[in-house]
Amino acid sequence: MQITQGWRRVLYSSLALGVLLPGCRSNPARTAPTITLQPIDQRAAVGQRATFSVQATGTGSLGYQWQKNGVAIDGARSANYITPPATAADNGAGFRVIVSNSVGSATSDSAKLTVNVPPAITVQPANQSVVAGSTATFSVSATGTEPLHYQWQKNGMDISGATSSGYTTPPTAASDDGAAFRVIVSNTFGSVTSNLATLRVGLTPPTIVTQPSNQTVIAGQAATFSVVASGTQPLSYQWQRNGTAISGATAQSYLTPATTAADNGSLFRVVVSNTAGSVTSDSATLEVRPPSVLTYHNDNARTGQNLAETILTPSNVNPATFGKTDFLGTDGLVDAQPLYVPGLSISGVARNVVYVATEHDSIYAYDADSGAHLWQASALAPGETPSDTRQCGQVAPEIGITSTPVIDLRAGPHGVIYAVAMSKDASGKYHQRLHALDLTNGVELPGSPREIQATYPGSAAPNSNGQVIFDPAQYKERAALLLLNGVIYTAWASHCDIPPYTGWIIGYDESSLEQTSVLNLTPNGDDAAIWQAGGGLAADSTGNIYALLGNGTFDTTLDANGFPNRGDFGNAFIKVSTANNRLAVADYFTMFNTVEESAVDMDLGSGGPMLLPDLKDGSGRTRHLAVGAGKDGNIYVVDRDSMGKFIPGSSNNANAYQALGHVVPGGIWSVPAYFDGTVYYADVNGTLKAFSISNALLSGSPNSESAESFVYPGGFPSVSANGSTNGIVWIVENSSPAVLRAYDATNLGRELYDSNQAPNGRDHFGGGNKFIAAMIANGRVYVGTPNGVAVFGLLGP
Repeated sequence: MQITQGWRRVLYSSLALGVLLPGCRSNPARTAPTITLQPIDQRAAVGQRATFSVQATGTGSLGYQWQKNGVAIDGARSANYITPPATAADNGAGFRVIVSNSVGSATSDSAKLTVNVPPAITVQPANQSVVAGSTATFSVSATGTEPLHYQWQKNGMDISGATSSGYTTPPTAASDDGAAFRVIVSNTFGSVTSNLATLRVGLTPPTIVTQPSNQTVIAGQAATFSVVASGTQPLSYQWQRNGTAISGATAQSYLTPATTAADNGSLFRVVVSNTAGSVTSDSATLEVRPPSVLTYHNDNARTGQNLAETILTPSNVNPATFGKTDFLGTDGLVDAQPLYVPGLSISGVARNVVYVATEHDSIYAYDADSGAHLWQASALAPGETPSDTRQCGQVAPEIGITSTPVIDLRAGPHGVIYAVAMSKDASGKYHQRLHALDLTNGVELPGSPREIQATYPGSAAPNSNGQVIFDPAQYKERAALLLLNGVIYTAWASHCDIPPYTGWIIGYDESSLEQTSVLNLTPNGDDAAIWQAGGGLAADSTGNIYALLGNGTFDTTLDANGFPNRGDFGNAFIKVSTANNRLAVADYFTMFNTVEESAVDMDLGSGGPMLLPDLKDGSGRTRHLAVGAGKDGNIYVVDRDSMGKFIPGSSNNANAYQALGHVVPGGIWSVPAYFDGTVYYADVNGTLKAFSISNALLSGSPNSESAESFVYPGGFPSVSANGSTNGIVWIVENSSPAVLRAYDATNLGRELYDSNQAPNGRDHFGGGNKFIAAMIANGRVYVGTPNGVAVFGLLGP
């Protein structure tokens, strides 16, 4: 057929569009295989068959070739492949297929065959041999359908947590020798138990790794001796003292009972043994030193108890064997309680030292054993004198160092004594300064003294631009200093009730003497001084401070937290937080009639606070309590965890944990003491009274009291004892002559001694000094007087 030019164009166009002209033929395009449905994983039990399938498309006849683990399976040439009966060896095998035609081929994904195979152990656990104290590891290898589970057993008993193919024992002991270990391996199709493997533990005799070391303690404290030993466990220990076995001392460490002076020089060693042998440690020496008295009333709880007095006992404190042995003269009135440091090295000689501060602004150091004068330091700057009385007869004839200093044996190069001194310069200006003196020589340390100045936001007088000003002329530091967590806290009393004054607590860093914190307790009112009859601010182990405030403004309008809305806490028992070097009232208690009491000067601030040890109440709950009493004749017990605050409109003191009404009817111008579950108070013109504690409650009346009564200001009891035995209550009667009295702590009706009993006035020590507490240390009793310190002790032959 002849195709014209026009037809040629039509033909080409038709071919380009895939259109065939009538009467024309063409061959269709060929395509390679494409897998449209992949084979999938299969599961079969042993002896069962599994079927793998594939679907594919492509031109013409498609060919199939199945593979197992990459190897062609003979005869497996269809779209479906049925395996032979499965065996354990087939577990995990991979199956795939190659689909092909004349154009090409395609390979499918691999599909896995899982054979349900129960476990079988291929490697049994092996016996292990170790040295006592080391560990042993047992292991097993097993096959079977995953997951496999393991449970190890020791001597037929499951071992908690031992669920891996390997098990490592804890450190072995001799008792583990011969133990048998095995493991049960399981899955959902069965389980199998391994053979037993035996643990052999080799025995080694003990060896001392760390010998016990020498120990030094203060009398009354316990000492701990320890040893570190190695060897086949278990090790047995037997401690000896001076070569004699100590009953029950069979642990790695030995804690002695409370020590006494008789324990000094004792030798302690231990015999360590096991079934393979024994070894004896070196001997360690116990040194027992007399206790220190570093702060007012012995501790920050202000308990007034020395529980390490091993010399004075109720049997030897009597006029025949006990009396005045020395008098340490001073240049002025001793209002501060003496302090005591044993074993202090001065010029290369170890000395027991008594420290005395006077109202003439002097601090003395005396040898406590010989009475020798070691050093004297003045707190006066050139041209200064102690302060005059500031028209108040409370401290006369001069005001210098009134409060009890505090000592830190770890501060400075040799220990430091801190004191606050008041003075007056030639121009008539008054000063309050904090001093830090070296214990060994009385030299002022760098940064000492520090002038005490302070301001606080508020409207109280004197005031400048909304800041209350601390005027040193208007205050005296009466309450004993408190050292707490590296800070010296001062608390300030007025001169009588001469205004203007408010309640201040001011803290200073003991290293730098830089001021750290200030708190005013009546910043928008007046008064609320902190006298406490010389008793110190108390403090607990968590860093809270406790104080009794004098008469002053109390805001009876409370904020949402129950606190005075203007921050005025006059005539209250307060708890002050020191967190982050910031002073803030954290809780408080005050009486229902606090305002009326303040108005007639019937306040709490005449007494000092005391913290009680942890006590269990009737329900077994631990109570953290404190006691305080003032002029109203009541003893108030507060829960330091919830002090009770103020209840507007109340007509009683039910907000206190316990209020004992009128049990000290003469009023308290002193501080209490504590010993062995008993609180001691002596009210004005009243007796020395003992209130026992049961189920965290004070007895409602004294369980014993003295026959003698005590004129103003009552009395300041202090206690000496050897642990819980030989308790003696010491108290000074402010008479002329003054009288030192000693009572059996378990029965105040039994007076052991008083300084009037000896013939010819042998033990008289002058006139009274109203706010003095006896200090007892190392067999001696120290009593401040108007011109020195009287010393009492056992008389020589």
